[in-house]
Amino acid sequence: MFYGLFSFARNGKCTLAISASRIEGQIMSLTDHPLLIFDGACGTNLQRMEIPDTAWAGCDGCNEVLNLHAPEVIVELHCQMLAAGAMVLETNSFGGSSVVLAEYGLQDQVKQINRLAVEHARTAIAGQSGCYLAGSVGPGTKLPSLGHIEVAELARSTREQIEALLEAGVDCLMIETCQDLLQTKTALVAAFEVLKSAKLELPVLASVTIEQQGTMLVGSDIAAVVATLEPFPLFSLGLNCATGPQDMKSHIHYLSQHWPQRISCIPNQGLPEVVDGQTHYPLTPEQFAEQMAAFALEEGVSIFGGCCGSSPEHIRALADRFTDIQPKQRELSR
Repeated sequence: MFYGLFSFARNGKCTLAISASRIEGQIMSLTDHPLLIFDGACGTNLQRMEIPDTAWAGCDGCNEVLNLHAPEVIVELHCQMLAAGAMVLETNSFGGSSVVLAEYGLQDQVKQINRLAVEHARTAIAGQSGCYLAGSVGPGTKLPSLGHIEVAELARSTREQIEALLEAGVDCLMIETCQDLLQTKTALVAAFEVLKSAKLELPVLASVTIEQQGTMLVGSDIAAVVATLEPFPLFSLGLNCATGPQDMKSHIHYLSQHWPQRISCIPNQGLPEVVDGQTHYPLTPEQFAEQMAAFALEEGVSIFGGCCGSSPEHIRALADRFTDIQPKQRELSR
């Protein structure tokens, strides 16, 4: 199935493009690739870029507001990731729900902010084949299991964001950095309900965050994650954020043995350290790439990328390392 996607030509007009690549005369969709490389961090890379104070419009810390006031910055970051070898760009919409945007008085601009997030990424792709766009949906700032928000309100907010991303034209949805299984289930139910209503079939990826102590923020371990999410028709399940690759090893191994679909691994560049008063992530690009290659060769992980601290150089090292690597074929233990 092909999905029509809008990209912007140099004259500023929308042109219809198909996000797919050709191999041996056949058109490939995102799901056909045996190995996918996502992009690197958004927030920590934006911190390294020169962004005028006016671009934040008084909403310091809200990366999504840059979609409105500094589109060139977002496009440039996407272009850097593509040049490094990323196959999948995540939209700058991690905090693009009304629940998060309300903290900055932007709750009425959900549709515009998410639409622009897609357009900026599509501008960077500019019709390149073999490049895809993932609509990023973060966990928000209020977790239902901790009583911060009612499930119904969270569902409405998540559904609104997903509708905006789908309307703008993404190739898949990434429900990421999940910290609460109830929040995760709510987001996934919303995603599949919206897809069903729109009569679309897009891959949905879920990625949870396991803290250094070995559980999600609200205490669920990886076994509980698998048991809870297995009923959903996910394209992949994996881990991102919180730690570097080494602290993900046991959780990735469990997924390799028990999760029937594809596995993603999008870690931080190690645990953050403070060096000369600045936050520093210790893994070099080469160290990062070697540790990730082991997950492919030993555990059959087939979707990779970088979270906090991962620069274009980390993604380039990852892409170079995976030039001749195929993920191991997995055999489930049950």
